[in-house]
Amino acid sequence: MPDFAAWSRALQARMESTLEHAIPAHVAPERLHEAMRYVCLGGGKRVRPLLVFAAAEAVGGDPVRAEAAACAVELIHVYSLTHDDLPCMDDDDLRRGKPTCHVAYDEATALLVGDALQALAFEQLARKGLHEDAATQIEMLHLLAHASGSRGMAGGQAVDLSSTGKQLDLAELEFMHIHKTGALIRAATLLGGLCGQPLTAAQRSALERYSHCIGLAFQVMDDCLDAEADTATLGKTAGKDAAHGKATYLTLMPAAKARAYAHTLVEEACTAVALFGNNARRLVEIAHFVVTRAY
Repeated sequence: MPDFAAWSRALQARMESTLEHAIPAHVAPERLHEAMRYVCLGGGKRVRPLLVFAAAEAVGGDPVRAEAAACAVELIHVYSLTHDDLPCMDDDDLRRGKPTCHVAYDEATALLVGDALQALAFEQLARKGLHEDAATQIEMLHLLAHASGSRGMAGGQAVDLSSTGKQLDLAELEFMHIHKTGALIRAATLLGGLCGQPLTAAQRSALERYSHCIGLAFQVMDDCLDAEADTATLGKTAGKDAAHGKATYLTLMPAAKARAYAHTLVEEACTAVALFGNNARRLVEIAHFVVTRAY
């Protein structure tokens, strides 16, 4: 079995090819499709697609089905980044080491890129024959829709924007991140789980707990890296949270305590998926990657 680095590189390359085929090229309107490809291709850790494949592996799921689900999740993720970078949101000029979409193109194009990527994500999951059980395929669509909307990622971003310049307590901060970051991580993990046979109650509970802990750990490390790493390493503007008065884990606790909390969350996540035995190997490796990454 390949080590984690080789496994993740292979899947990142596979996702690059999948996304390249999913997004139209040299088809009218050409500028919109060009911008969609600009934001989606050639960058990113692809953590959410990796989670889809890892969860599918844990339950013995179909990798072809997992590829479609992973593509859908990544399209939603990139749409959210494109919109979050807009001047009316976080107003950022750099993403994945290159100018953001509204800088490279314009604001109207960036808005349409996000809209189009969101629609394309659901097109991937709605594909005829994706799952032999129609009810499961509908559940997959529902999961992604819920994670993307007002009770998920979009709602979390709304809380983030309204909280700028305010001091949040830990419960309020984690409510925001469970929605803004955690909702799509949860969806990715459960979508992978639905790529196999029907989940038992224990399996679903394990994946739910795992994704809850990983979603929070991921955000803790994002906050630490924003404060500690440089722009070249991150591929996005460093230090923006503090400059914009954003509520972060580092406004509540020292960096060392925040990192320790992230490691505790990772241990909880790994314990949660122990019932899958060695099939959970990739889920465990992703959990440890979340707290050891440099960007």
